Amino acid sequence: MEYRLPIEPDRLGILIGKRGEVKKKIENLTNTSIEINEREGVIKVVGDDMDNVIAASNIIKAINLGFSPDKAFILLDSDMNLHVIDINIYLKKRDENNLRRVLGRIIGEKGKAKRIIEETTNTYISIYRNFVAIIGSFEDIYLADEAIKMLALGKPHKVVYEHLFNARRMGGGGFKIYG
Repeated sequence: MEYRLPIEPDRLGILIGKRGEVKKKIENLTNTSIEINEREGVIKVVGDDMDNVIAASNIIKAINLGFSPDKAFILLDSDMNLHVIDINIYLKKRDENNLRRVLGRIIGEKGKAKRIIEETTNTYISIYRNFVAIIGSFEDIYLADEAIKMLALGKPHKVVYEHLFNARRMGGGGFKIYG
């Protein structure tokens, strides 16, 4: 079985690692083989077990989306998932300035908003180009996803934080109040 995915050229060195250590670790932990074709911009993951091929592919996707290899390896836990949000979907006007503004809201001053979302939802968040990627359990990702979408749609930070804290106090996910 095989799975193909694109290479992010600026993330390739991180995916391979010093002396190929990261690539070898992915291969060893997932019992797969990873073939990198820089010319075509494609990575091919090959293995006998589809679950292992998917696990290796998800780790590679996470690294491609800006996560460190250590954080990406969390995806080996079957309870952990990778979720990706394309922020362009939430832009009223698609241009670099608007994208930077919305990503700045999600990051917050000195990383405060991102940090609060991560800590409150027990997730890891990476912001890369126009994508926000989240690693966590399904329920935790759902809550982080809500908060990120609320910020992308212009909700005040205070409202988003209150929503997160209330949802956690009530014991989990919650309801949609954005849009």
